[in-house]
Amino acid sequence: MSDTPAPLQPLTAASLGTVRHGFFTRRGGVSEGPFASLNCSVFGRDDRALVMENRARAATHLGVDLAALVGLRQVHGREAVTVTAPWPAEAAPAADALVTDRPGIALGIVTGDCAPVLFADVAAGVIGAAHAGWRGAVAGVLESTVAAMLRLGAARARIVAVVGPCIAQASYEVGADVREALHAAGDDTAALFAPGRRSGHWQFDLPGLCLSRLRAAGVARAEATGHDTLADPARFFSYRRQTLAGGGPIGHQLSAIVL
Repeated sequence: MSDTPAPLQPLTAASLGTVRHGFFTRRGGVSEGPFASLNCSVFGRDDRALVMENRARAATHLGVDLAALVGLRQVHGREAVTVTAPWPAEAAPAADALVTDRPGIALGIVTGDCAPVLFADVAAGVIGAAHAGWRGAVAGVLESTVAAMLRLGAARARIVAVVGPCIAQASYEVGADVREALHAAGDDTAALFAPGRRSGHWQFDLPGLCLSRLRAAGVARAEATGHDTLADPARFFSYRRQTLAGGGPIGHQLSAIVL
């Protein structure tokens, strides 16, 4: 590990106000090879000591100890967990969203093309974080996150939600199965799919789906950072980019928020 850590370069959203948060990039960590350098996935194939150092750096940037940064075993589902106290990384529950009203707990999501979504109702002191691939978004993970925040005293009319770096429509070619699943769920496929480069394929707008779902859920404000993980290898890990290059292990970037 370096004695002079490289600087972290997280993205932030002005709409989240004074709530500490960051959509961290892959820069500023200690991992090597395909995991270089700020890989924050506890359940991947990277050296655990390096991953925990990376997570510690992110936690410090957010003003908390490593033990206060909580995460999940993400399963592309819809469950949102209410956090009342931190848990060890290896004890993370299987779910795809976190909410809390407890100051000092950092809610963390890791992604490698799926959408990280950070939520805040500043007045109520309630925050949330969700992992939304297309399956989770269709299943209702964003609506589950909003509902869990409401149970803690948040109000739809005050919730701000920001969709972070994820794979963009220009980079995301999908088959008929994805289009049919969204059509069956009642999503606006005409707005979310453009003709693909190959017959029987479409370019799918994942951040657009998340924004559509958030607005339908009645949040006060929903926006996206507009960063394409596949198209920016210098800043972001991308599962699809690695797959197109022949496969192999990859890292995952962290997005986190703390009261």
